[in-house]
Amino acid sequence: MGTRRALMSILLVTALLLSWTSSEVKADVKNETGYQEAYRPQYHFSPPKNWMNDPNGLVYYKGEYHLFYQYNPYGNQWGHMSWGHAVSKDLIRWRHLPVALKEDDLGMIFSGSVVVDKHDTSGFFGGKSGLVAIYTSAGESQQQSIAYSKDDGRTWHKYKGNPVIPNPGLKDFRDPKVFWDDQTGKWVMVLAAGDRVMFYSSTNLRNWSYMSQFGADQGAHGGVWECPELFQLPVEGHPGEKKWVLQVDINPGGIAGGSGGQYFVGEFDGKKFTTQQKGIKWVDFGKDFYATQTWSNTPGRLIWVAWMNNWQYAQDIPTSPWRGAMSFPRELSLKKVNGEYVLVQKPVQEINKLREDTRVWNNRIITPGTELLPVRGETLEIEAEFQLDTADEFGLIVRKGTKEKTIIGYNVGNQTLFVDRTQSGRTDFSKDFPVVTKAQMKPKNRVIQLHILVDRSSVEVFGNHGETVLTNQIFPDLKSQGLELYARGGNVKLQTLRIHRLKSAWQ
Repeated sequence: MGTRRALMSILLVTALLLSWTSSEVKADVKNETGYQEAYRPQYHFSPPKNWMNDPNGLVYYKGEYHLFYQYNPYGNQWGHMSWGHAVSKDLIRWRHLPVALKEDDLGMIFSGSVVVDKHDTSGFFGGKSGLVAIYTSAGESQQQSIAYSKDDGRTWHKYKGNPVIPNPGLKDFRDPKVFWDDQTGKWVMVLAAGDRVMFYSSTNLRNWSYMSQFGADQGAHGGVWECPELFQLPVEGHPGEKKWVLQVDINPGGIAGGSGGQYFVGEFDGKKFTTQQKGIKWVDFGKDFYATQTWSNTPGRLIWVAWMNNWQYAQDIPTSPWRGAMSFPRELSLKKVNGEYVLVQKPVQEINKLREDTRVWNNRIITPGTELLPVRGETLEIEAEFQLDTADEFGLIVRKGTKEKTIIGYNVGNQTLFVDRTQSGRTDFSKDFPVVTKAQMKPKNRVIQLHILVDRSSVEVFGNHGETVLTNQIFPDLKSQGLELYARGGNVKLQTLRIHRLKSAWQ
């Protein structure tokens, strides 16, 4: 144990020296890459260089969306976790800022959240409002700490009384998500603790009391639970009805293998969460949607984003000088489908700002085989409605090249929406990458609706207006930009097809 402590001390001192010698200027981070590398996302967020994973501290404050994220300032592999930082006025165009929180003598800065302390409950702001970050300090053990900013998130001061929640003797004890609970007049924290979550409360963000836990006999338990989230949503079409949604990620043990996310719908009484839900509800059926977090302080909207990657191969994806990207931001709602509560996700409407050309087709019969469309592109938004006919399978082929293609299809007999990336481009870096991901999805009045976002290295598929979602990375050649419709075993009617070219958010 003494040797381990000595080694950790040396590593921490080395990290601190590196951080002290790095630039401390508060100007924007210069973008030196041009954002034109082969697999560089053109409208999904990625850092200019180095490693990135979980979104952290998402908050809307004084007209800015803040995106903090797990970041290694020194390389493109996981390690030296700090909080990177970017801001946006519209969730589309991001401005990079210097690292916000760096590792210290309590350890690396793991995931966490940021809240607007509107009434200065913390006492940090002299009666005014400000931002408070609640995060995990990961050293010899995982503990919860706080920091505060008086200048709109540009500079941060770590609380001298950290940690505010010492580790109770658990190996995995991390990822605090905090919100203000109107019904109790307290701050509530949901925290990942092994294969369950714990709830704490506070009146001042400094002193926390344990309340309850959830998950011992609920949900999937194939791995460690991480990055929990608790929020309330109205139920569409049911005036006055609201439900609480508890989202929690799991690694390994996700529905598509490796990392994944599940959610529970139920009630929260200010102390404990309960659910009558049977079975497991998955957030996303693709391989690459993990560590989701909502932006706090967005009245009238609930928006989240996720790390678009999977721990099975996250450190091996063929990107440089950066590694890691975020999903496109999604607006959330809740509806009842066949008596079950379903979380609905749709791309935020701000995507309209990126549309620069739109083509529309209506009422066409797609016969067996493939039909090349007169549209090519590496950054596309596709909206399609298919009416079932005699086809056994149908869909679209995107990022088509001489030897590459990604298939987004629907199997009528199995009522399954799927994404096949086995021939999508570079797949040789991991045996877990070339797969077909799929999800059960029933037609609505014999119609299948698809909303698809295609970028240089990703495909996000929203089925039946966001009730079923699949998110997957792909790494095709830049020249693979073909787009096709296809049908097998019979005909399908294409009721409507809209294709929008999307311009880069970085230019």
